[in-house]
Amino acid sequence: MRRATTGPDRTTWANWSRSVSSRPSAVATPTDPGRLGLLITEAASRGATVRAVGAGHSFSSIAATDGVQVRLDAMAGVRRVDRDAGLVTVGGGTRLADLNLVLASYGLALPNLGDIDRQTVAGAISTGTHGSGNRLGGLATQVRGLTLITGDGTVLRTSADENADVLAAAAVGLGALGIVVEVTLQCVPTFLLRAEEGSAPLAEVLEQWSTWTAENDHVDLHWFPHTDWVLTKRNNRTDGPPAPLPVWRRLVDDELLSNGLLGLINEIGTRRPAWQPRINELAGETLGPRTFTDHSAAVFVSPRRVRFVESEYAVPRASLVPVISELRRWIDAHDERIGIPIEIRSAAADDLWLSTGYRRENAYVAVHHYWRQDPTRYFAAFEAIVAEHGGRPHWGKMHTLDADRLRGLYPRFDDFLAIRDRLDPGRVFTNPYLARVLGS
Repeated sequence: MRRATTGPDRTTWANWSRSVSSRPSAVATPTDPGRLGLLITEAASRGATVRAVGAGHSFSSIAATDGVQVRLDAMAGVRRVDRDAGLVTVGGGTRLADLNLVLASYGLALPNLGDIDRQTVAGAISTGTHGSGNRLGGLATQVRGLTLITGDGTVLRTSADENADVLAAAAVGLGALGIVVEVTLQCVPTFLLRAEEGSAPLAEVLEQWSTWTAENDHVDLHWFPHTDWVLTKRNNRTDGPPAPLPVWRRLVDDELLSNGLLGLINEIGTRRPAWQPRINELAGETLGPRTFTDHSAAVFVSPRRVRFVESEYAVPRASLVPVISELRRWIDAHDERIGIPIEIRSAAADDLWLSTGYRRENAYVAVHHYWRQDPTRYFAAFEAIVAEHGGRPHWGKMHTLDADRLRGLYPRFDDFLAIRDRLDPGRVFTNPYLARVLGS
């Protein structure tokens, strides 16, 4: 077996939002599990750490390393398709955008998606990426099997019939149990979504939220701070026929307004903070209603070209209104100027040990700041508010919780640590983030 290809990294790695950077000692792009296993054992033998990185779309430092950085680009693509069962096995480095295209060619689709599809499959499941919908869990709930390369270079396959306890831990594994090189996902036949988008006052949205999320397949809300404006998105399955947006309308809405205007708003707000509330009002008034029907991925996913940083917490659904009300009081009482909307979603409970949805039906609240602005005070206030409601942080987004706090939020936390001790006793996959959230 040949040695895995590695080489010195002469540039500093940074994530998409530029909120995290690191300088790996080497970068590896293995082409198969055997080479990756050899790389891991070699690194472990000399006391080095190994960390996989996907698309860099996490806002936390979960992927940062000063050890060997593994990029799975060469281990991407569809491996097997069982169209009758809806099971599709892909390489861990497969981007969601590419997967959506391939699935469509087989008449299949993922049952739910977030609004960004740049992530790799391994990165998305490992951090607990999710979409919206009371009856649908995060992407990791669609995992029916996965293959890890563990701390001693072993290839470990997991499914309901093989190492099932590891699957429950590794589906949202934070990259702490091994490097995910292959994932089997439960897919569904392709489907259409009818999208109804508009705006409503915040008070009306909070009053109707429980009803909307119960009556619609997917609800995604975006509240403009300093205003009463909420952009509302309700998506529901339909038999069609397809009625996609005209190209010109998509360009105007999604590129010119949602990206171009948003970027301008935040650049102006950065230079003239006092103008931010009025600018947000104008932005809320600019976005008009629209209705269209298209294939699921085209409705779920939106282009995100304006860089931002983000913190997101899951809270029990009954806590949504108090959390938003308290967050609004804080914003109104302080001079923090915020130019990016606050996002509100919901998702189903699940049985994955480190999933934010572990045995709890949640509302999700995500706060953002423009990447050129310091989010520290705003995000700290948000954390303090959700802490009163048992908030669980999204692993791929910014938070300050440590192992002592997290143990009280996740009933299977110590069970996860036991699996970690078994699969990576030498902590070859650790980094400062994991040392904080899992302990040494």
